[in-house]
Amino acid sequence: MQVPVYNVQGEQVSETELRDDIFAVSFHQALVHQALVRQLANARLGTHKTKARGEVSGGGRKPWRQKGTGRARQGSTRAPHWRGGGVVFGPTPRSYRQQMPRKMRHHALRSVLSVKAAEQQVVVVDALEIAEPRPSKSWAFSRTWVLDRRR
Repeated sequence: MQVPVYNVQGEQVSETELRDDIFAVSFHQALVHQALVRQLANARLGTHKTKARGEVSGGGRKPWRQKGTGRARQGSTRAPHWRGGGVVFGPTPRSYRQQMPRKMRHHALRSVLSVKAAEQQVVVVDALEIAEPRPSKSWAFSRTWVLDRRR
């Protein structure tokens, strides 16, 4: 598959051949979905935490005696149904990491690249050379051809 090669100014300077083993692979939707779910899950922190009834401060003694008051029996003021009590099944810290074999990850990436190449959304630049690292220069570079081609 032939694609044009552009320079920094956005002018086409030549054409190049894309490798068929990377850019002409059949699309595997389940594999791409699994790779995406893995990437999003691995980005999660898993640092959420609530206090259970044993971790809330206070509540060491019985609020009132067991019998004779006419009220319901209670063992602690830190039970979940009390204000200031612990949470019953609240979140606890955990890891959301998922693993996926390297060959499967590579195949998912090749599937996505093949779809992008088939839709002519692959852009090849000969060299990204900006004279000085200034935001105005990079903004002018992106305005030149990247943002215009997305519209």
